[in-house]
Amino acid sequence: MHSKRRTTSSRQTPKADGQIRIIGGQWRGRKLKVVDAQGLRPTTDRVKETLFNWLQFELADAQVLDLFAGSGGLGFEALSRGAAQVQFAETWAPAVRQLHSNIQHLHANATVNEQGALAAIQGQPKHSIDLVFLDPPFGQDWLNKVVAALTQAEVVKPNGWIYLEAGPQDQVAQWPADWQLHREKQAGQVTFRLFRRISG
Repeated sequence: MHSKRRTTSSRQTPKADGQIRIIGGQWRGRKLKVVDAQGLRPTTDRVKETLFNWLQFELADAQVLDLFAGSGGLGFEALSRGAAQVQFAETWAPAVRQLHSNIQHLHANATVNEQGALAAIQGQPKHSIDLVFLDPPFGQDWLNKVVAALTQAEVVKPNGWIYLEAGPQDQVAQWPADWQLHREKQAGQVTFRLFRRISG
């Protein structure tokens, strides 16, 4: 439940804005507007707090890739806590506009790739990313596609991190051999995992 749980129905006209709250770091307590559409749900504070407790010593000067960014909740939280730069990947126009607005509002060191997750991965130099957030729509096999793309492109640095969320129908037959599971937890039907890319 990171930045969204988007389905085809979420491509409808957005309703009134919602909000997300940054829970730690330099922007702690700041509230950001997010597009309110069916299927677009920011990560809960409880899950976010757990994740960033796991990552608390890993964010300083990090280069971050926030795939299927939606609200950008995790990317903005990472910047607040010391990450150097975030590239958001998002294709839905209302969410893209809101990401740009929030970047300007915070004067954040961030960009938005409007071509989507696969294009964002392919556009990164090899071994350039310290942390990837991966929260694809459930039930569309995006998880397998993006895990394969990350592995093939080798954009994550050795000892870098990959955080991902998966629904009950989203299974990966075999995780990459150089991804070591660091933490795993369940929130309702969502499993969230943090992997570390170990150097060979």
